[in-house]
Amino acid sequence: MEHTNKLIHETSPYLLQHAHNPVNWHPWGQEALELAKREDKPILVSIGYAACHWCHVMERESFENEATAKIMNAYFVNIKIDREERPDIDHIYMDAVQAMTGSGGWPLNVFLTPEGKPFFGGTYFPPVKAYNRNSWTDILESIHTAYTERKHEIESQAENMVAHLNNANSFGFARPKDKEPASVFTQENVDTVAENILKQADKEWGGFGNAPKFPQVFSIQFLLRHYHFTKDKRALEQALLSLDKMIYGGIYDQIGGGFARYSTDAKWLAPHFEKMLYDNALLIEVLSEAYQLTQKQLYADTINHTMQFIQREMLSGEYGFYSALDADSEGVEGKFYTWSKQEIEDLLGADAPLFCEVYNVSETGNWEHTNILWITETVERIAENKGLDIGQLRQSLQKSREILLDARSYRVRPLLDDKILLGWNAMMNIACSKAFAATGNILYHQLAIDNMGFLEQRMMGSNGSWFHTYKKGQAKIGAFLDDYACLIRAYICLQEITGSETYLLRAKEIVEFLSENFSEDGTGYYFYTHQNQTDVIVRKKEVYDGATPSGNAVMALNLHYLSVIFDRNEWLLQAQKMVESLGNAIVRYPTSFGVWASFVQQTVAGINEIAVVGKDFTQTLPIILNAYLPNKIIQFSFSGNQNFPMLQHKSPASGIGYYLCRDYVCKEVEFDLERFLANM
Repeated sequence: MEHTNKLIHETSPYLLQHAHNPVNWHPWGQEALELAKREDKPILVSIGYAACHWCHVMERESFENEATAKIMNAYFVNIKIDREERPDIDHIYMDAVQAMTGSGGWPLNVFLTPEGKPFFGGTYFPPVKAYNRNSWTDILESIHTAYTERKHEIESQAENMVAHLNNANSFGFARPKDKEPASVFTQENVDTVAENILKQADKEWGGFGNAPKFPQVFSIQFLLRHYHFTKDKRALEQALLSLDKMIYGGIYDQIGGGFARYSTDAKWLAPHFEKMLYDNALLIEVLSEAYQLTQKQLYADTINHTMQFIQREMLSGEYGFYSALDADSEGVEGKFYTWSKQEIEDLLGADAPLFCEVYNVSETGNWEHTNILWITETVERIAENKGLDIGQLRQSLQKSREILLDARSYRVRPLLDDKILLGWNAMMNIACSKAFAATGNILYHQLAIDNMGFLEQRMMGSNGSWFHTYKKGQAKIGAFLDDYACLIRAYICLQEITGSETYLLRAKEIVEFLSENFSEDGTGYYFYTHQNQTDVIVRKKEVYDGATPSGNAVMALNLHYLSVIFDRNEWLLQAQKMVESLGNAIVRYPTSFGVWASFVQQTVAGINEIAVVGKDFTQTLPIILNAYLPNKIIQFSFSGNQNFPMLQHKSPASGIGYYLCRDYVCKEVEFDLERFLANM
């Protein structure tokens, strides 16, 4: 039967990349699922994303090949999925493939029964047998043979896999014989978390573990806070070493600002060049904390440089943030970002030798016969060694970078993934609030407000619901737990930088919406998907903190914060129950549970409830926000507010009153801000 490629009407850049393949691709939906049942064909689901290098490779080698497409079209109903549009489906089938093969990644290629149950899968498959992998066409032929000749075996395999997925999802319920576990909320556990993170630390090049190296911002954030609470210098040194080496490395775009996704080597030299919105949001947030703690100018400069990149390349005219920039341009990875020595000499003239020395540019190149700009000696040390004035050296380098940035703007640009995702925008919104708090730059304050206005106008649905993705006037796909969790946190952070109680009331409304539509009775956890969503075989619960934070972990933090704001003790108990259920896993494997570990850390340290009341409180906002107070819950009011427990009975006769409380028990009001902050 003749079908055609159905992706041309999609909005996802990744799906549109495949819209002209000879494969009869369908988007995920009822039409494709019903077709598989009607024709009794297995479903091939192929999942990737626009900035995925190996996804492009497999497309060129296999999905653009007429002969290969003919086999796929004859034997399968083929579905293409953008994992960023449908993370719910990606999570389910990634878990299945990891269970089958022991590893995962993208492109993710998984074969399903017509009922959507997985029975075989893998990641990249070459066009001919290579790398100890069967060829893609061999896989297609063998699956077709198995499905037509041994269908009962495949159905049995699929049932077993669904049972495994359901069983893996059943955590969180107390079993009758379970002894009451020891509380996870102890200083000993916090110290053990720090030790377990430091055991994995690379003491020379920063970061954690071996190549490939990811930023692991949650571990860095934990170590910064651990130093703040305990004065353990090892924690501070490793956190700052990690940030410094990334900032000086090739993972950081020395010319244009912004971080790539990860480094392929241990020294942060050669990145995988794709730039994701969420990585930059999370790194801006942790850099903001590092700057508040140390006042080291390098961190403020990197925040500002990265924010310039975000505003220049990742911001829509409506104030939505785009998702990603590809690693490739003109079919070559990193081509947009790398330089030959000759190019730099032609552009910089007399300033080229110094620039090349600082950024390690050579005739032969430091990566694949070209140069990635990176710094192995600090600018301060280079100035000292050469007897140069540090100010003049910085000025010279700044001028050279601007010349190269301008020249680079004429190159063929990497593909922009211009869909706008709710959760990633919320993370970037949080980053704007944190960057404003740290640097005082009012542009970031306004950007956070403008972006939230855009989200409310374009991505808010009806009856408390929101949409997950937006592009060119069209919002679609119901939001997932991560979207809502990050949105609540963005509202909380916006209240902290504006003093507007409206943001807290909106956060509260979303928590109540999630309680009705996403929560699991008896465990305290939330499902990833809305209870009315019917196109997934399992309603998954996500708890791991990976490249992005787990929605459940962020919700635990949100519930804790808002339980104090609204005096909702049941929310606090729910948050604590979620954390206690994971218990030892957080302590043993903190690099997989980094946000959860921060919850334990701040609970053990104790929460400072801060109320700032007075008609001119906005004048003191920048000073309060710049202070490093990672364990604070803060509210502002012009004259007290009886509707919020933290603000009740707080109305100084004159001036601005600063109140420090714990469990609503307050010290005497303080009118001197410096003295107030010194007593934290």
